[in-house]
Amino acid sequence: QVQVVESGGDLVQAGGSLRLSCTASGLTFDDYAMGWFRQAPGREREGVSCIKWSGDSTYYADSVKGRFTISRDNAKNTLYLQMNSLKPEDTAIYYCAAKVSWRNTNCGTVSEYHYWGQGTQVTVSS
Repeated sequence: QVQVVESGGDLVQAGGSLRLSCTASGLTFDDYAMGWFRQAPGREREGVSCIKWSGDSTYYADSVKGRFTISRDNAKNTLYLQMNSLKPEDTAIYYCAAKVSWRNTNCGTVSEYHYWGQGTQVTVSS
């Protein structure tokens, strides 16, 4: 049974930093591209960043480019999202997801991802 579990969400002041982690079990982790999505109240879930199975290709949404860094440790079946210079508009539930395909231009749609975690809350106060 596949399990995807996010952690690291917290309440932080604007300008602060957080590191999210996502651990996956029950699958061959390095067979999957991994993505971070977020969903704010009243808004659709949006792709934040994604990383290819080998870690040699990444993509970032314009809204987080230069502030967030995605990485993965395949030996630990773990995905990370380092978030710096946080803004109130980054407040959302952050989800980790896995899929087998990869696009060079964006992280793809929610429906392309096979496995999802339950999310971790990130709140940035002004």
